[in-house]
Amino acid sequence: MKANDLRRAFIAFFTDEIRQHRHVPSSPLVPPDDPTLLFTTAGMVQFKPFYAGTVPLPYKRACSIQKCLRAGGKGSDLENVGKTLRHHTFFEMLGNFSFGDYFKREALLWAWEFSTKYAGLDPERIYASVYEEDDEAWDIWTKEIGLPESHMVRLGAKDNFWGPAGDTGACGPCSELYYDRGEKYGPGLTFQKATLEDCDPNTRYIEYWNCVFPQFDQQKDGTRLPLKNRGVDTGMGLE
Repeated sequence: MKANDLRRAFIAFFTDEIRQHRHVPSSPLVPPDDPTLLFTTAGMVQFKPFYAGTVPLPYKRACSIQKCLRAGGKGSDLENVGKTLRHHTFFEMLGNFSFGDYFKREALLWAWEFSTKYAGLDPERIYASVYEEDDEAWDIWTKEIGLPESHMVRLGAKDNFWGPAGDTGACGPCSELYYDRGEKYGPGLTFQKATLEDCDPNTRYIEYWNCVFPQFDQQKDGTRLPLKNRGVDTGMGLE
């Protein structure tokens, strides 16, 4: 599958009659109405007012292929370029979004379905992390999707609580999908050891999709209020 094939498959998957997302074009690299960001760093940036409920919702589901630049500030990848084989400053983010509509169950089920049935990834090589307090996401993975607990790990806020994009705005717990590239990239290295001890220099288990569940609206003083439109914000890197 080539990059254009992946783009087309992603948009077709989320805009079909079952999922019914609105395909929204990529927003500018320099956010026009967000003084908290120098550049657009994630697909959800243009939708921040939707989650906060400060504008009328033109639709409740969206998908996009967003051009992103992470070259400074929060979420910057600049310092890691050259140190790893997986960090870039510019990339495209394939994302699907829900504003007060579907939540964790649909997001994770669809991420699994797209990964295994449309992107062609081997389900035996997919792993997932969840926020340490998120029993709901854990149960969806293990009881509904059927991912073995040996392919799962609970991580703290540093790894599995996302946002906001900038100093204020939507944030919440997340669940990340990883793909095992094989023994030669880390002989004998388990997923739990690689993630919990941060000892995966050869990137055997590479994160490829982050499913964020925005539930809170972070204020300037750091306090977090409930979002008016809790939802889903996912991002899959295309590099």
